[in-house]
Amino acid sequence: MDHKICLIGSDMNTYYMARCYHEAFKEPIDVIATEPIRFTQFSSIVNITYHPDLKEDEGFVNAMLEYGKANFTGEKILAIPCHDVYVRLLVENAEKISEYFVFNSPNLKIVNAFLVKETFYKAFSKAGLKFAKTLYYNCSEEKTEPIPKDMYYPLIIKPSNGIEYNRHHFAGQPKVFKATTPDNAVEFINRVKASGYKDTLIVQEFIPGDDSYLFDCVFYVNTKGKAELASFAQIGLQEHSPSAIGNCTVLMNGYNAFGKTKETVEELKNFLEGIGYNGFAEFDLKYDRRDNTFKVMEINPRQARSSYYLCALGHNLITTLVDDVFEGKEKEFELLEDKVLLSMVPKSVLKKYVLNDDYKAEALKLWKEHKKVDPLKYKGEKSFKHKLYLILRATNYKKKYKKNKNTI
Repeated sequence: MDHKICLIGSDMNTYYMARCYHEAFKEPIDVIATEPIRFTQFSSIVNITYHPDLKEDEGFVNAMLEYGKANFTGEKILAIPCHDVYVRLLVENAEKISEYFVFNSPNLKIVNAFLVKETFYKAFSKAGLKFAKTLYYNCSEEKTEPIPKDMYYPLIIKPSNGIEYNRHHFAGQPKVFKATTPDNAVEFINRVKASGYKDTLIVQEFIPGDDSYLFDCVFYVNTKGKAELASFAQIGLQEHSPSAIGNCTVLMNGYNAFGKTKETVEELKNFLEGIGYNGFAEFDLKYDRRDNTFKVMEINPRQARSSYYLCALGHNLITTLVDDVFEGKEKEFELLEDKVLLSMVPKSVLKKYVLNDDYKAEALKLWKEHKKVDPLKYKGEKSFKHKLYLILRATNYKKKYKKNKNTI
């Protein structure tokens, strides 16, 4: 492979992107990361260099320049961030590392708008996106005002600034909190404030429906700002443990029990192209049966932890970037409509905890037809330790779902 590529990160997102690279070029990919994470720690398809201060501006720039100087051969290196922190660091420090690196990610204004939820909801509420009813609580204010009486329960409470929220730990800290009464909503807000978090909390009315009302939509927008690729997958199951809630574990592309796929994708495509977006984007949506619309929960300014299923549909995420960034190939827009099942959990978990019977039946049919993929289970992986980790992980999933049966 003539072009040089490196990944930034060490989580599940990094592993399946490394898998995409290995499937295409049959060799390990270079990875720059902060710390060992089990998804990639023992893998045979990555060459990882760790920099403990990579999540800080100076440490990030130093690590990237060190790699760039050692690997630059005349053509710039394609850097692919695999976590929100690295997306922001990459675009913030683009000029400082531009001698050695190229990338296709949105600009800093868009990144900040997506990653800071208050900015996101306020900036794009009139841009064609549909949201649940939303309030904002400033955690820097001493007094916590009561929840307005016209809000319907349950309510979802989540940080506007997820990066800052994760820097302030407290006992039982959830990724997202589901409040069932005004009292426990205020109680949770006060716990967050006491942790030292001073940014905004987002308070939203809960959209009814189990996990199968959730959807995953991935786009690739090329360097010229034109969308080339999109998926639209219905989720059947998400993580139920408090620290991971919102991460999907089972999804099906090409399956939508509620319809309006093309119409919704076209709206999201127009939105991305209208704001001048570039790179991968992943929409988290939930179908609202009350008004027959898909409400946007958030947008990730990168490929998400489950986006490998595009590769299973014949669109390798690495070669998609290579064709655009290095080869300058322009492609007509394509909506991926073929069926494929992505499952990160054992079949027994899918059978027991997917609540939608029609969805479950279709998922098991695809599993039987071998149209199922797990991003972490790769035949090209030679590491025994990685394979052992996957066995232990599957066992742990059974325990986690048994313990955490409730979902948002």
